Amino acid sequence: MFTGIDEVDWASLRHAYGSAADVPGLLRGLASADPVERETALDGMYGAVHHQGDVYDSTLACVPFLLALAASGEVEDRAGIVELVVSIGAESASPQDGAEGGLRARARVEVCVGAEVFVRLAGDADPSVRRAAPEALVRFLDEPARVLDLLRERCALERDERVLHALTESLGLFVRRHPGHAAGALELLTAQTSAPHEPGLRLAALGRLADCAPDRLPPDLVTIAVALLRERSARRSTRRQGVDCPHSDTLASRLRRLRPSDEEGSQLLRALHRGLGDRLDERTALLTGQLTSPDAVDRCNAVWMSAGLFREWRADWAEPVALIGAQLAAQESRLRDAAVSVLEELFGLAAPAADDLAALVTSRPDLWIRRRERGTPALGGPLKALARSGDSRATPALAEVLAGPDVPDDLGHVIGHLGPGAAPLAPALRRRLGEVAPDSAGTFERAVPLLSALTALGDAEAVPEVLRLLRSLPVRSRSRDAVVEAAVRALEAFGSAAPSLVAPVLRELLETEYAAVAARALWSVEGDASAVLPVLTGELADGRPRRRAAAGALARLGTKAGGALPELRRMILAEDLWERVSAACAVWRISGDGELAAPVLRTAWTHNARTRRTITACLAALGPDGEPLHALFRAELTARRRHLASTSGGHGSQDVLDDERLVRACGEVLGSA
Repeated sequence: MFTGIDEVDWASLRHAYGSAADVPGLLRGLASADPVERETALDGMYGAVHHQGDVYDSTLACVPFLLALAASGEVEDRAGIVELVVSIGAESASPQDGAEGGLRARARVEVCVGAEVFVRLAGDADPSVRRAAPEALVRFLDEPARVLDLLRERCALERDERVLHALTESLGLFVRRHPGHAAGALELLTAQTSAPHEPGLRLAALGRLADCAPDRLPPDLVTIAVALLRERSARRSTRRQGVDCPHSDTLASRLRRLRPSDEEGSQLLRALHRGLGDRLDERTALLTGQLTSPDAVDRCNAVWMSAGLFREWRADWAEPVALIGAQLAAQESRLRDAAVSVLEELFGLAAPAADDLAALVTSRPDLWIRRRERGTPALGGPLKALARSGDSRATPALAEVLAGPDVPDDLGHVIGHLGPGAAPLAPALRRRLGEVAPDSAGTFERAVPLLSALTALGDAEAVPEVLRLLRSLPVRSRSRDAVVEAAVRALEAFGSAAPSLVAPVLRELLETEYAAVAARALWSVEGDASAVLPVLTGELADGRPRRRAAAGALARLGTKAGGALPELRRMILAEDLWERVSAACAVWRISGDGELAAPVLRTAWTHNARTRRTITACLAALGPDGEPLHALFRAELTARRRHLASTSGGHGSQDVLDDERLVRACGEVLGSA
């Protein structure tokens, strides 16, 4: 297994944490008789040699030894080694990968050279190894006809249900990778959708067909799938699916403990949903069937997978959301917590579950605040979800929390979603803001949410406390910028009620790095263009940190900002996309001429979905003059996928809210036009 390992100059090779001199020890650890040592070694391989999926020169050097370990009948836990090799050799390089892309390609070649190992492992005595081998066969053995024959043979001989599931998944992968040889694989998959195969395998086969051959699905797919799910649940064994190494606390073991209690069932239904894609009527019916299952584990899986469905697609989700709300009364805390977590991110879409949320909030005051082992308390999930849904029944509970000794810092962020229903909270919010010490370590965490809440309420009585905070902030305090800008936004919202108090403070800020936001607020308070136009125009200069804010403020001045047009037209050519968008919106709103601005905004709308709400707000202000871009709005309203669903960088907790606001704004613009 380790022939030649000492001839490799490991110290000259690198992994995620520097020299790879420790890698031979990890490789030998994989062959240890001690299960904890094996687990620790595998953890080290993922943590350093294949860190977050990266491939290094040391990763490449490991491949022959990993293949030898996988092939050895003397080594335990070889399935984990096979899975590691599959991950190392998987194609994920792109033109942007540079040197790492070259290493990935070489790693794949190395795995392919040794792919004959996987042929033997497909019939290994260890079922966990047999389970890991089929995917490796499909990915790395470049003989499609032979691979299909091997899969067909194993399907006929295999009796272990988990291995059969792996074979089914690999048949689907085979169809995608080798369309010219797909017919035989599709016949096998189609046969697996019917009796006498067990219900879980039939669900897996339906999921693969939905993904790669939807024309082969039965017309009553949802009815069949729900029946199979319930049959599977009734037959599901209560035995443990795997045993962790005793006392191990490695990354690999921790990740296993975080998996769903019925991981296989979760994956089966996720695969079927994924294969159905934009067939939302069927997906909604399937989700409804899952959420009404008599089995709590099935319902819990359904709740978690619903989050991705809501986050990606626009549809009428009222019935599934109401069914998720019904889970709040469940005895199983895991199911209730899953439902709360999903409802928290739905904001107004959670309204069909509001009655259930209100009942939970009323009956469980202990859930109003979530206390953490480290850090400050946070607003409890049920109360947060109810408030975010816009339901005023959250207000009394929030009032009690505000009156208590421990007020969660994030409470202020939910106030704006309650609208006028949160007005009774204004005095308590002002009092809490008055308790914030400007020079304390937690000023940012405490002040910004409270300022956000008072801004949303338009509470003019808060002016004195906002000014106190603004005047008293130490110049070098942590997060001073965020606190100052939040305070200025508050004064912009309600400072016109006390212009004699607010205006002098804002004028002082015109001489600071906060000039752009202060000028915008001063315009809202006094409406004097002559006081702010020179400042805002100066802020448009190259290199100024708040050019976007200045352009946005100038747009609000409308035709009175005509003197800034030359600078704004130059800014439209900026390298930064957001600066171009801000400048284009300002030019159009100030001059009324969209000839220069419309192409910039159209390109931004198409290339960066996160610009769409900014552009929509601009066109809302333009009214009928924005007609050249109204076609974008009409297309947006017909789109079924949410506008941020395909953006890079993962999803944000407010993506659904942002999308709902975009759709509503597009409809309002077109309606008024």
